[in-house]
Amino acid sequence: MTEFRPLLADTLAALPLPEIWFGLVFFILATFLLLDGFDFGVGALFATRADDGEREQLIASIGPFWDGNEVWLVVFGGALFAAFPRVYAALFSRHYLLMFAILGALILRGLAPELYEQRHDEAWQRWWGRAFVVGSVAAPFLLGLFTANWVLGATRTLTLPGVVVGLAVVALTVVDGVAFLRLKTRGDLRADLRRSGRRAVIAYVGLAVASLGVIYATTPAVRPELTSPLALALVALTVLFAVGYAVALERDRHYLAFAATGGLVYGLVALVAALSFPYVDRATGLTIQEGIVSPLSLQILSVGALVLLPLVFGYFVVLYSAFSGPVDPEESY
Repeated sequence: MTEFRPLLADTLAALPLPEIWFGLVFFILATFLLLDGFDFGVGALFATRADDGEREQLIASIGPFWDGNEVWLVVFGGALFAAFPRVYAALFSRHYLLMFAILGALILRGLAPELYEQRHDEAWQRWWGRAFVVGSVAAPFLLGLFTANWVLGATRTLTLPGVVVGLAVVALTVVDGVAFLRLKTRGDLRADLRRSGRRAVIAYVGLAVASLGVIYATTPAVRPELTSPLALALVALTVLFAVGYAVALERDRHYLAFAATGGLVYGLVALVAALSFPYVDRATGLTIQEGIVSPLSLQILSVGALVLLPLVFGYFVVLYSAFSGPVDPEESY
C-alpha cells in the first residue's frame, strides 16, 4: 500500500492534469448536449404533431431517459466547480439571471409532460403541450447563449453571437431528436420524421456557419483560434457528419444517423473548447493553469473521477439497454 500510493501520485503528477480536466469538462458538456439534446428535440418536434397518438409516442419515447440524461448537467457543474472553482464563481455570478432562466426552462420542460398526462382534457393538454414545447426550445437556446458568452468572454447577457449560437443549438437538438425518434418509433411517424431531419440539419449547418461569421466579425480576440487548422478541420468534419446524417436518413440507417448526430454534437463542443483554449474564462483572463485547483486537490479529484465516472457510464448502459427498441404505438408516458 505504501508503494502503491507514491506510484499513483507520481503517475498522476506526470500527466497534464489541468489540460485533461479542461477537456473533461467540455466532454461532459457534450455528453449532456447529446443525451438531453434528443429530449429537447423531441419536445420541439411535439409542436409539429397534431395526432394525439403520435404525441403520446413522442412523450413515451423519452419517458425513461430525460431525468437521467440531466444527470450530465449536474456532473458538468460539479466538475467545473471542483476543478476550476474561480471560474465557476465568476461565470455563475456574471450570468446569474441567465442561469436562473436556464433552470426555469429545464423545470418547465420536465414538469410539462408529467402534467400533460394527468388529465385528458383538451384545454389542459393544449396548455401543457405548449409549455413542453416552450421549455424544450428555450432550454437549448439559453444554454447556447450561456456557452457562447462564456467562451467569448462576454459580460452582457444578450449578445449577437450568443443569440445565433443559441439558435444553432436549438436546430442541433432537433437533428438529435429526429435521430432518436427514428430509433424509437415505427410506421408513418418514423417516415414523416425524415423530412424534419433534413430541414433541421440544413438549418443547423447554416446557423453554424452564420455563428462563425458573426464571431469572426464581432470578436477579434478569437480570430486566430477561429482560423487555426484545428478549427477549420472541425468545421470540415461538421459538414461531413451533416452529409452523412442526411444520407443515413434517406437510406433508413437509423443507428448511423444517430452516430452522425454524435459527431455533430462532439464536434461543436470541441470547436467551442478550441476557441477557448488556453483560457478557461476569457472574460477574467484566467488560463487553464491559473484557474485550476492546487496539485494535491487535483490529484485527489482525479482519483475520484476514475472511480465515479465509470459508475455513471455503467448506469446509462443499463438504463438504455433496459428500455431499448421502439415504443409501442399505444404506449403512454
